Amino acid sequence: MLNEAALLTARSGAQLIDDRALDEAIDRVVAGPQKRTRVMNVKEQKITAYHEGGHALVAAAMRYTDPVTKVTILPRGRALGYTMVMPLEDKYSTTRNELLDQLAYAMGGRVAEEIVFHDPTTGASNDIEKATAIARKMVTEYGMSERVGAIKLGQAQGEPFLGRDMGHQRDYSEEVAGVIDEEVRKLVEQAHDEAWQVLVQYRRVLDDLVLRLLDKETLNQNELADVFSPVVKRSPREVWLSSEQRAVSPDGPVLTEAEKKALGNGKVIPEDEAAAAQPEHPAEPVGEVPEDQRVSDTAGFVVQAPPVDHQPDPSHPTEG
Repeated sequence: MLNEAALLTARSGAQLIDDRALDEAIDRVVAGPQKRTRVMNVKEQKITAYHEGGHALVAAAMRYTDPVTKVTILPRGRALGYTMVMPLEDKYSTTRNELLDQLAYAMGGRVAEEIVFHDPTTGASNDIEKATAIARKMVTEYGMSERVGAIKLGQAQGEPFLGRDMGHQRDYSEEVAGVIDEEVRKLVEQAHDEAWQVLVQYRRVLDDLVLRLLDKETLNQNELADVFSPVVKRSPREVWLSSEQRAVSPDGPVLTEAEKKALGNGKVIPEDEAAAAQPEHPAEPVGEVPEDQRVSDTAGFVVQAPPVDHQPDPSHPTEG
């Protein structure tokens, strides 16, 4: 990244690497160079703005996500726009709740298209691919499905050091494969529903974000914080159990003296200890997915609802 920033600085004739060069270098490394020759019409700009706004708004409302640091509708690489969600510090592991939040905001762009335009586009293909990959790893590698259990399914094969992609060899039956597919679909559908609830609840915030994106094309972290000021974090999810016979302890992790002093008389739930949750101020969901319907089948329902307020590794942007 610093090499890229140094090259940009040299090309501009400057002597020092400034914040603008670093910012552009991060964008180039993460999302690719800006496509200045790619001109979008007004309709596609608006679709892209809603798509990226959906990603950003859902990420802002999820309890265990990292901060949204940038949203842009300027094309870069293969993406028409992107949303950047970056951790504030180095992280070496990810909790189940954090992965579920990643699934939700990955689906945010697709859901925004469904709610607003009643007709999804092909722009969400990369988001769906990433969400499916995360959900499949949760089931087959991370032991985060109670039906499948804490076992590793599938054997990796290939020679990555020779530039070949890693493949997977199935070592389980067709019956187990069917269960895996059901669990993956269940996780993605749950994420789809969570994104839908957030975007219905904060539709006015989404519209405000889109207007600002159409005006400025790129919004930084401070500008986004202003837009998202009415948004509150969602309540904690129901505690996940790997088995009904294995209940969790009512006692969370022990607190150091420094932690006790910082909390005072307050209390932190174990899930918030394990993940980077924001201070508790849960939002009451306004909409619910109609019974026996999928989110993608409820466009008319969403429009008729009263208006209320376009991995993945968290350091990677969500492409639109």
